[in-house]
Amino acid sequence: MATPDINTYDFLINDEDEVMLLLYVHEGEPHDSSIELDINNKSAILHRTPTDEVYLDGIPDDVLDSIQESDKLLVCELSVEKEDKDTKIVYAYEADITD
Repeated sequence: MATPDINTYDFLINDEDEVMLLLYVHEGEPHDSSIELDINNKSAILHRTPTDEVYLDGIPDDVLDSIQESDKLLVCELSVEKEDKDTKIVYAYEADITD
């Protein structure tokens, strides 16, 4: 299996219309996290820390609709493993949603 692109991410929406962002772990522990939405450009900037940002583009409309209904976004950063079955959650945290 090829090493995954560290910049790959995905969104999940549960039955309660809550959104979760899944991405591969970045260096350093996240703190004081927020996500800044740009609805018009279907993008966002995840501020993992005050100095570390992750740019997210091409966000689907259904995700944007669900995010706008919330104050916080659950973020899960996953380990990079050779086998998908070995992947673990390294960090799980809430990011304040701003626009």
